[in-house]
Amino acid sequence: MHSAAPRQISFLAFCTANVIVDVEPLYYMVTGQFPLHRLFHTYIGVSPVIAATVGLFAGALRLAAVVPVPDVFGWKQLTLRAVVIGAALGGYSHIVFDSIMHSDIRPLAPFSQSNALFQVVPLQTLHLSCIGAGALGLVVLGVRKMLRGKSDSAKR
Repeated sequence: MHSAAPRQISFLAFCTANVIVDVEPLYYMVTGQFPLHRLFHTYIGVSPVIAATVGLFAGALRLAAVVPVPDVFGWKQLTLRAVVIGAALGGYSHIVFDSIMHSDIRPLAPFSQSNALFQVVPLQTLHLSCIGAGALGLVVLGVRKMLRGKSDSAKR
């Protein structure tokens, strides 16, 4: 989705939300507690993660106004809207995909303890679909960059 609308969807926020969500099962793995997927792996629980991602971005922008901070991946040019959309897509899609993969996820908790998406598609199909979507996204980004390069050189 980022490749189709790179200015409207922050891939950086998408990734950040995903990493924050997975801090939860990492903690439970390290401490040997089960189930691994708990609050952050619910639609309600991921919402504060999305808000935290947006808050981190806003805080980093404020800090960058006072302290020289490198503009790695061009994050200073991101709009708040792009960050919100990217974080929301990252957080909520994480719950969808992990619901398909992991039996211990209860995505609708506390309202339901069921997981209707578990194994709705085979794991290999899910992984290949994600790889295919990523490859398609890279192709789209590459074509967009190539076309932008041609239009920039035509302006000179």
